[in-house]
Amino acid sequence: MKIEKHVETYRRIYQRTANIMMPVIYTVIFGYIWYSQLNRLVHGFVNKGNVLLIVMYFAICYVSLKLWNAYGIGKQKLVNVVVSQAMGVLFANAATYMELALIEGTIYSLIAILKKMILLTLLQAIVSVVVPYLLNLVYIMIFPPHKILQINGDYDNDLGDKIRSREDRYKVCEEISIHEPWEVIESKMHEYRAVLLNDLDSHEQVKIIKYCYAHSIRLYFTPKISDIIIKGSDTINYFDSPLFVNRNIGLTIEQRIIKRTFDIVLSFIGLVVTSPIMLITAICIKTYDGGPVFFRQERTTFRGKNFWIIKFRSMIENAEADGKSNPAADDDDRITPIGKFIRKTRIDELPQLVNILKGDMSIVGPRPERVEHMEKYAEVVPEFDYRLKVKGGLTGYAQVYGKYNTTPLDKLKMDLMYIVNYSFLLDMQIIFETVKVVFKSEATEGFTSEQKTKIRNEEEE
Repeated sequence: MKIEKHVETYRRIYQRTANIMMPVIYTVIFGYIWYSQLNRLVHGFVNKGNVLLIVMYFAICYVSLKLWNAYGIGKQKLVNVVVSQAMGVLFANAATYMELALIEGTIYSLIAILKKMILLTLLQAIVSVVVPYLLNLVYIMIFPPHKILQINGDYDNDLGDKIRSREDRYKVCEEISIHEPWEVIESKMHEYRAVLLNDLDSHEQVKIIKYCYAHSIRLYFTPKISDIIIKGSDTINYFDSPLFVNRNIGLTIEQRIIKRTFDIVLSFIGLVVTSPIMLITAICIKTYDGGPVFFRQERTTFRGKNFWIIKFRSMIENAEADGKSNPAADDDDRITPIGKFIRKTRIDELPQLVNILKGDMSIVGPRPERVEHMEKYAEVVPEFDYRLKVKGGLTGYAQVYGKYNTTPLDKLKMDLMYIVNYSFLLDMQIIFETVKVVFKSEATEGFTSEQKTKIRNEEEE
């Protein structure tokens, strides 16, 4: 076990070193371009001024990569790291260009500076692919995946399969039942580098959590709904005993005012900026089959209020002519060729900016569900309406970290994570993550035939 602790220490050191290398490398490239080409285009920088500008670039780059969640070498999938790095650098360079534009205002200089910044971005884009790939490769070679013991409860789910999908980080070597004698479970836990609890009841889970803490055993477990609610507690230090308080009110009035102001400003800007895209999309949809451009559907939002959500139509007309919910599958023949593209790129969601401007929705929040889905999900997960403590959103925690076909229980847990940990910075983080979702094919993964059949059967019961 002592050796394992050292391995974990070295693992963390490598990850932090590898992650901090990225803004350093980007800054070195910027420094080279600055001294060799950019400096002569911007007047007023000599000696210490040059050093100060480079230090400022490092700070902007570091924060930008943080906002885009780009420090994931050894943790996230390589494609996510690469996309995050590229977006972070692009954001940092855009901010730096605006900074230089304020310093040097002539049209000639601005165009010349823009050309050099584009060259800089292209060089850094190559680095954002090659260096993370090499660092991730070395990480995998040095640090093998965690060998995990999976302890199963009575409920059969696909948690083990999800863990196995990341074989670069996790390796489930053995599965045992929680009903095995405690001596057997105790012995097995010491044979592996980590333990995964797969849906145990609270009593059994708490017992193993305490045991693993006492013996410094790495532990993975899926939280109960109550665990997530407790996570949002505040600490009271009035007495000589620890005391937590859960106010359970959702967002405060101050947070609601700030959030609504942000929604109005961002949705208005979004409508102006994306209006050409929406116009082209509307023409394409109308030209394809002559049907309606928009699709309206009743959804449930804050405090159980219903409203009509607006989307670009991506399916054939009367796709649900029988009046029953029929979730889209990966190979669904109801989706038009144009619909496939706009669903993949999320363009079909853009008309919801109107819903946000009206106040029906927010930019960030739990995805508003169909009325009939809310009723059905509540039968299986009675706590599902806990999501209604805030307005539904165009994007949200479950949208960026989950999938289209994520189970209702997992959606609820992720949305509660957002609600109990709400902050304006969290909203910004989710917005940045949403941009990356376009590059994640699994985020738009439809329901399988088995999942669709199960949903239809449940509705008919």
